Amino acid sequence: MDRETPLATRMRPNNLDEFIGQDHIVGKGKLLNRLIIANRLTSMIFYGPPGTGKTTLARIISNETEYPFRQLNATSSGVKEIRKVASEAKNTMFNPRGRVVLFFDEIHRLNKGQQDVLLPYLEEGGIVLIGATTENPYFELNRALISRANIFKFEPLTDRDIKEVIYRCLKDEKRGLGAYNIKLSEEAIRHLVVVSAGDARVPLNALELAILTTEPKAGVYTIDKEIIEECVQQKALQYDKSGDNHYDVTSAFIKSMRNYMEPDAVLHWLARLIESGEKPEFIARRIIIAAAEDVGLANPAALQVAVAAAQAVNMIGWPESRIILAEAALMVACSPKSNAVYLGIESALEDIRKKDIGQVPTHLRDAHYSGAKDLGHGIGYKYSHDYPHSNVAQQYMPDPLVDKVYYRPKDSGVESRIKRNLEKKNLEKES
Repeated sequence: MDRETPLATRMRPNNLDEFIGQDHIVGKGKLLNRLIIANRLTSMIFYGPPGTGKTTLARIISNETEYPFRQLNATSSGVKEIRKVASEAKNTMFNPRGRVVLFFDEIHRLNKGQQDVLLPYLEEGGIVLIGATTENPYFELNRALISRANIFKFEPLTDRDIKEVIYRCLKDEKRGLGAYNIKLSEEAIRHLVVVSAGDARVPLNALELAILTTEPKAGVYTIDKEIIEECVQQKALQYDKSGDNHYDVTSAFIKSMRNYMEPDAVLHWLARLIESGEKPEFIARRIIIAAAEDVGLANPAALQVAVAAAQAVNMIGWPESRIILAEAALMVACSPKSNAVYLGIESALEDIRKKDIGQVPTHLRDAHYSGAKDLGHGIGYKYSHDYPHSNVAQQYMPDPLVDKVYYRPKDSGVESRIKRNLEKKNLEKES
């Protein structure tokens, strides 16, 4: 690999020993590690944010198992390309082992028909599918495909991981920047860690640009925080004398909004974020999350105000956005609180991932297409609007979860009215 190849590409690990991060899935004794070492590969889905090693690990798996590696992207590939790879796998003259590792990037973009085309090839074993996605596969992929694959969730790289990426690059003379005499300040390293947000490519791209745009003095490339700041085009956060950093201040801001009636603390931490050069979009996103997670249906208007604020700061910018963000943050802070929505969806997702969730009840299934009624779909469904208060007693949950309760409203704000209505409905059901 020559020096014209981007640094982030050159520094990609070639084997498991070089791979950084994701110890929860590739660490010693973990499932994926065992599958690779034993050469007992099954199809798998890598789910997680960009820059966390999904493509790299797929290539390592191919190298370790010595299966040919083919890469497709769902935005530009379809049925034709899938069948071509399958044909290559079966060609024993060029592929004696009869298996190919197919890495499908952005697999969530494949439509249902394209996903279905993959299934027989996975059953035959000629293709070992490794699909990569930033979206939750349980919602974006066919159940048939999910059932034939192991799901591995990738997490953003930790600060320690990012530092290891940086130090390894600075030492590696063949692929990295070890051939240069580089003096990288601790402040610059800290800033690289913060702005990377768990993406290994960010610090590598910034370091490469810093070297290319810095004139050495006496053979030494001195890279400080200001140079790195220019290379990543994001202002460094100001660290105060007590050592509070970006994550601590953000955490304090969120926790102050979460508590009922802490407006002064909310404004203090918001002011720190603003003065540290944080982007208004970042702050607005945190307020939206707090409005949904911590206020919820106790005051649904909080989410409306938070979303409106996020839209407004995109149009306004600094310095006026400070007023918009303050209004939205105070709306969340001064609202009655309930995390019932958050707990409810988390509980439902947990069941979907770990339990037998059953089938859609027959009377609830789609009956709008030809032949649906022959299958019994929709038969017996009672139309809610034909009954008082649009409330009819019929089964809406799948059989294994028919008595499951996910949403438990709290006696807080608007949600207290929802709680009373649910209690009334349950009493009527029992009688």
